[in-house]
Amino acid sequence: MSENEASEQPEQEPVTDSAEETQDPVAAQLDASVLEDVAAELAEKGPVADAAALQVEVTELQERLLRSQAEMENFRRRTQKESQDAARYQSVPLIRDLLPFMDNLQRAIDAAEQTGDTQNLIEGIKMVSVQLEQVLSSHNAEKIDPAGQSFDPNEHEALSQVPSPDHEPMTVIQVVEAGYRIHERIVRPAKVIVSCAPPEPAPQAEETSE
Repeated sequence: MSENEASEQPEQEPVTDSAEETQDPVAAQLDASVLEDVAAELAEKGPVADAAALQVEVTELQERLLRSQAEMENFRRRTQKESQDAARYQSVPLIRDLLPFMDNLQRAIDAAEQTGDTQNLIEGIKMVSVQLEQVLSSHNAEKIDPAGQSFDPNEHEALSQVPSPDHEPMTVIQVVEAGYRIHERIVRPAKVIVSCAPPEPAPQAEETSE
């Protein structure tokens, strides 16, 4: 080749690395695949994380439910025992109020036995009777003493009827045993004797003249 021909050939451009200027299609495809895998993995972890959190919440709710059930069972047992104790010992306040009067009555009896004074015994018994009425009243027990009132079958129990011209029929003329009520409930009806109309006199036979 002559020098002239060599000088006439164009200069060749320098070869540059294509990886620096353009992305290899194979590498781009690999990067997209990696991104897809990562996205899929993240998508899988999301529901798993939500399910784990939900499971924790369910476990906590189950524990709270078990604690509530245990507390309710303890409350039921406690209230049942309190109810049983209340029914078993409901008469304790009344007995406590009655015991001092039993003591007073026994003292009056002992004193009468030692001195032979029955009058003091009678006075002591009367005092105890008054105190007992006060105790019953403090426990809302109201005495039913219907002497002179009309007979009421809801509160009175008639033992007998006695003819009486001085009283209207079915009037209580004697109280054998006083009754008691607590509020609207009759504890014991009063046992009474009531009046009835006296029998009509028998008509006298007319005298016949001979």
